[in-house]
Amino acid sequence: MNTLQALVNNVPPLLFGFVFYYPFFMAYVWMAGGLSHAWVFERRHEVGADPLARLPFQPLVTVVVPCFNEAPHLREVIEQLMRTHYPHYEVIAVNDGSTDGTGELLDAMTAEYSRLRVIHNASNQGKAVGLNTACQLARGEYILGIDGDALVDADAIAWMLQPMLRSERIGAVTGNPRIRTRTTLLGRMQVGEFSSIIGLIKRSQQLVGTLFTVSGVLAMFRRRAVIDVGFWSPDVLTEDIDMSWKLQLAGWRLRFEPRALCWILMPETLRGLWKQRLRWAIGGIQTMLRYTLRILRPRQWRMWLVYTEYMVSVVWAYAMALVLAIGLVRPFLPQNSSWHSALLPHWQGTLLAMTCILQMFLSLWIDRRYDRDLMRYFAGTIWYPIAFWTITMATTVIALPNALIRRRGKRAVWTSPDRGVSDVS
Repeated sequence: MNTLQALVNNVPPLLFGFVFYYPFFMAYVWMAGGLSHAWVFERRHEVGADPLARLPFQPLVTVVVPCFNEAPHLREVIEQLMRTHYPHYEVIAVNDGSTDGTGELLDAMTAEYSRLRVIHNASNQGKAVGLNTACQLARGEYILGIDGDALVDADAIAWMLQPMLRSERIGAVTGNPRIRTRTTLLGRMQVGEFSSIIGLIKRSQQLVGTLFTVSGVLAMFRRRAVIDVGFWSPDVLTEDIDMSWKLQLAGWRLRFEPRALCWILMPETLRGLWKQRLRWAIGGIQTMLRYTLRILRPRQWRMWLVYTEYMVSVVWAYAMALVLAIGLVRPFLPQNSSWHSALLPHWQGTLLAMTCILQMFLSLWIDRRYDRDLMRYFAGTIWYPIAFWTITMATTVIALPNALIRRRGKRAVWTSPDRGVSDVS
């Protein structure tokens, strides 16, 4: 009984310590990884250089644009693609049962652009089905998938081809998405997120040799690799995460290319942001549950670190939810109970502020070469790491049971996208 009581009394410090210190530990891991990547791989990057001159040859690239109700932005997206500097490419746009005139707009643009082909699906089949259909009809060995709101930089194709042509074992290259919607506080905070969280994570993971995911908004795939793993899975909410793990489990390598830019729209309402992040969380957990047995095999040891980090983050989310629940019932606990101790150290405010400021500053400083005037968002976004962990906690807690009860094979179809406010600067 005394042993059990001692164990119960030791739980609060361990629980509170894990909840408090894990995000700080990961923040400093990401900062160290981001700085190391920037020093080793990006220090000599010539951002203004001509990537075409560095290519040993120029193979045909197929750009695939899956579309669902993207009429307000689609002409701008296609016109930007037609400005690319890479000479050998085709564009396949897949209209996946849109109801807002997307199909008619695409048909009209085929008369303007000979490079453009259009595929019409009669009903909403989901992004993965659109990618699979286009991949089978593609003439190029290299498939660049982009979203229907992505403005792709004119040099992005050439930058992404470079690692592909250097090694036959690279199955996919992910680019560096930047946020267009910056007219609201929520939009500007996500500008910081794509540098301070997503950018640092990708750089850190590339040092390890495995990526949790390529960014589905801008990712180039080797067609042979896609066929090798059985194409995109139509029943996973995040087809990009699923494809990333399928490729790596099959022995293909992934790469992050920070010079390959595209400009995307993001939700600028709390409702839109919540729906997006919940989908990301459910899709991530779906993928991890689906491939756990394969990942645990000894020959997949390269994947263990990234897999473990993700699973620990799921455990952290539930631990954080428990701590919040304890905070609600603390007034009803006995005053001498160990569960009545302070939830956080008294000096947590200073450490929290210093970490957020440092993380945001370093991330924006690294990405400033690719996104002009990025540092001006520093003051307004320094607290976003706290918002990131809060959103992660809430969506993960809800996503796990959703992923567990979701029937395998159920088609992951499109929902109407939240593309932010219309006045974009």
